[in-house]
Amino acid sequence: MNKFKIFTVAIALSLTGLFSCKESFLEISPQGQLTGSQLNSTDGVEQLLIGAYGMLNGNRSGTWGNYASAPSQWLFGEVVADDAHKGSTATDITTMTDLEKMVPISTNDQVETLWIRSYEGVLSCNGVLRALATLQAGKDGKFDETRAKEIQAEARMLRAHYYFLLRRAFVKVPYIDESTSTADASVKPNDTDIYPQIQSDLEYAIANLPVSKPKGEVGRVNKTIAQAYLGKVLLYQNKHSEALPLFQAVMAASGDLVTMPFQNNFQTETENGPEAIFAVQHAISGSVIDNANVGDMLGGFYGSAPVTCCGFYQPTIDLVNAYKVDANGLPMLDNSYRTNPYISDLQSPGDKSSYVLDKTIKFDTRLDYTVARRGVKFRDWGVMPGDGWIRDPAFSGPFLAQKHTINLSSFGTQTVSGSEYVTGLNVNIIRLADVYLMAAECYVNAENLEEARKLVNKVRERASHLPHKKAADDTDAADYQIGLYATFPDKVYALKAVQFERRLELALEGQRFYDLVRWGILKQVKESYSSFEATYLPSYGGIIVNEYNNYFPIPQSQIDRSLNSLKQNNGY
Repeated sequence: MNKFKIFTVAIALSLTGLFSCKESFLEISPQGQLTGSQLNSTDGVEQLLIGAYGMLNGNRSGTWGNYASAPSQWLFGEVVADDAHKGSTATDITTMTDLEKMVPISTNDQVETLWIRSYEGVLSCNGVLRALATLQAGKDGKFDETRAKEIQAEARMLRAHYYFLLRRAFVKVPYIDESTSTADASVKPNDTDIYPQIQSDLEYAIANLPVSKPKGEVGRVNKTIAQAYLGKVLLYQNKHSEALPLFQAVMAASGDLVTMPFQNNFQTETENGPEAIFAVQHAISGSVIDNANVGDMLGGFYGSAPVTCCGFYQPTIDLVNAYKVDANGLPMLDNSYRTNPYISDLQSPGDKSSYVLDKTIKFDTRLDYTVARRGVKFRDWGVMPGDGWIRDPAFSGPFLAQKHTINLSSFGTQTVSGSEYVTGLNVNIIRLADVYLMAAECYVNAENLEEARKLVNKVRERASHLPHKKAADDTDAADYQIGLYATFPDKVYALKAVQFERRLELALEGQRFYDLVRWGILKQVKESYSSFEATYLPSYGGIIVNEYNNYFPIPQSQIDRSLNSLKQNNGY
């Protein structure tokens, strides 16, 4: 299936009217310039819309520096939680370490990158809407009414996405739309909640987007995506009864999850399958890498691995052990998985050559499709050798992340030659299993525990069909078991089961931190995790979570450029 190719196009200065000081969130640096006459045409508007899609990969231009705005949200969604370490070495990009240890400040460059790139996406969408309105107000060369509404719906859906990234990360953000003047935009305060505007954009998208993909291009947004996204936005506001019908509609339109192989979501050969509700499209086009998955590039492995840069993004010991199961193949919801934890070869004596993989541990099969661990065959790369692929195991542990990697057989067409850490792998923003589990959460809130159980079991049943990963001798690398829940005895148990299932199913997909925040359990989970993890990796001990750690500081540079119209979040 052909991807919808993404190529960022410039928004002319005369169109946006929203440019300000260098590197402010109101600035977009053009890669090419469209003239006024080109913009005032159907082709011009369509190209601007492609530019708005282009910002989905969080990349302004080039390769380096876009990690914090990666669509996978590996830094803010996983490293700041309990699923992943920053990786690399202790002295490498310490602003990421500050985020992981819950001590970011307002001058943190990673925080600023997320803010700026998200607003660049917003302004790209505003430019589309303004250009469309200008064209449609003229006499000739206009879109027909159907396509005009469709373009408006696409742009508003995308704008809702960019604003949602900002709202959940910073809470207090200024709302700027296509009607905001330059003067007003530069001093717009961040004193109102923008969820109503996000919802309005998504409701418009639902009403005006078709179920089929516009123009037949797989990377475009459609009605189903808008429904799933609005459901998610409502869920984040604890509006469960309003969110559930939207999730039900998405599930009804999407087929049976059990028939959709889990692993197909994480390899270029099978991406854009039926489970991919909303996926950011990435592509390798010769030496042009702006449209590739540059946000995840630091997660390339190290040393003797086929990809030798840059050793970031390593799963925690706690996450790996969370995949342990009991005698019934069910998760250990009471965190007893931390008893006698599996730590691979972390504390093996001497040169670790005596290490033997323990294949008797009962693990959920998804572990070895989420994590790379010593002695287990990794994709088609061969057996993971342990330290030979890890930059500093004493700092960040013995495990590596897997979902952002691709098969070695795909390197020729899906990586940049000489920079194989840059791939063409798509990133799922919302996939069907996510929708199942969000719907299950809504059912728990409504005390319909049986429907919640059925959905969780659907996710687990699908996972039970995964082929078992093998050790070097081609025997199973673990005692793989995934059981189904016979009952959810009460609401408390049901909620724990749903929350735990989200961790197992969606690990390392950028969801974890934001889930913990909206569930109101970030402090207890992160501090408990810190105490456990520090037993084996001392660098992660003593983490204290304050109330203000539920969100991130407004970049000081943006406060300064707004002439203090923007107000800092409490606690920073």
